[in-house]
Amino acid sequence: MLEATEPASWRIELPHTTAAVPIARALVRDALTEVDAPADRDTAELLTAELVANAVEHTDGEGPIELVVELLPGGCQVEVHDRRPARPGELTCPEPGEAPDPWQEHGRGLFLIRTLSSDCGHRPTADGKAVWFTLPAMPSQRRPGQPRPGRSHPGQSHPGPPRPVSGRPER
Repeated sequence: MLEATEPASWRIELPHTTAAVPIARALVRDALTEVDAPADRDTAELLTAELVANAVEHTDGEGPIELVVELLPGGCQVEVHDRRPARPGELTCPEPGEAPDPWQEHGRGLFLIRTLSSDCGHRPTADGKAVWFTLPAMPSQRRPGQPRPGRSHPGQSHPGPPRPVSGRPER
């Protein structure tokens, strides 16, 4: 396993189909897990899915979509490259009262990206554009089944060695 302090990045071409969305989610999850990255993997998966879905829906089918995941000292950055140079809608904060209409089928993806990422944007590339977001490092989190800090056994209410188990209840 790579250490989270080592610079790491992954770049992969995805098909220009809706099949790219679950592939991208899995790749981001696996990449961040492989290096035990301190970024929130669930949020990274969700926002990556939004970027890839937008690239599939709003660009023509020529050429692949490229996914780039980069581990940063303070979290991670995910980019999705496509061949359409046009801006990707509104990635800046909307004016007050301009929240997406909850009854519309579309329009919440970029809102989620703006809201859940620490930073986001887009930039032109030689072949089109890259849309990106960054996530900050999260404090270390306990994995399911691991004891909480200060506890030596899951379910034990105080620190210390586990008590012996016998077939009779304690008095």
